[in-house]
Amino acid sequence: MSRFIVRRFLSVIPTLFIIVTLSFFLIRLAPGGPFSGEKKLPPEIMANIMRKYHMDEPLVNQYFRYIGDVLHFDLGPSYRYKDQTVNDLIGNAFPVSILLGTLALGTALVLGTIVGITSALKQNKWQDYAAMSVAVLGISVPAFVVGPILMLIFALKLKWLPTSGWLSSRAGALTLIMPIITLMMPYFAYIARMSRGSLIEVMRSDYVRTARAKGLKEGVVIRKHVLKGAMLPIVTYLGPAFSGIITGSVVVEQIFVIPGIGRIFVQSALNRDYTVIMGDVIVYSIILIAANFVVDILYGLLDPRISYK
Repeated sequence: MSRFIVRRFLSVIPTLFIIVTLSFFLIRLAPGGPFSGEKKLPPEIMANIMRKYHMDEPLVNQYFRYIGDVLHFDLGPSYRYKDQTVNDLIGNAFPVSILLGTLALGTALVLGTIVGITSALKQNKWQDYAAMSVAVLGISVPAFVVGPILMLIFALKLKWLPTSGWLSSRAGALTLIMPIITLMMPYFAYIARMSRGSLIEVMRSDYVRTARAKGLKEGVVIRKHVLKGAMLPIVTYLGPAFSGIITGSVVVEQIFVIPGIGRIFVQSALNRDYTVIMGDVIVYSIILIAANFVVDILYGLLDPRISYK
């Protein structure tokens, strides 16, 4: 197990290197630039700006300069946000997105598992049909539809919740409710459907029949024999789900005006702010790789039949 962890950890380095390299050159090939605008700058001013940020150098030189800065944990200055570095922008926004994503995924995991277990134990009954109907609805309706509907009902009509903002505002924790519901809906639906199918499959397995034949109570059979095996597909899903819920917060952060990394990513893409875009790509890549890494380890701990050699 320890050798597997070391190997996987070392494999992160070339993976990140490839991601950074491809992203760097693809972004530079896109039309426009960070200093392009409706009003064209005089050539002398543009030349001075390009020289200041080393953008007058050949692209290969810019690439190696950027790689050197990244190795020193310096993501560079922002071309549009004056007197701010990418490290500062991401450092301020990243905790917001992580908190929102973690709460949304945690809520989706708890509710999805409960609904999936209930649906599996009440298979082909009204509870099962009702739960799966909600799950299909959660998968079908996108976040940019759910968010405005929630805002219309609970903020504008009923006036129970604030339309936007974050924890630092006067509304406090109430600002979390609608963004969390909007963000968690598709993941709740997938986890509910996945846990239902996995539970039904495990409950039909031989070792569960044996446990019941021994006279164990149904609650003990479910807790000690069924749930552990049924959770494997869900644990596998949590890796990409966590990274997806962080990147998926882009839409939610725009709708509810949340000062997270997704909102910065959208603005930097519109402004062609190369360094901020690259910083966001690196952060998102690290989240995805780290989440899959943790899932691989948990998978082996949950299922003793799996060995890493």
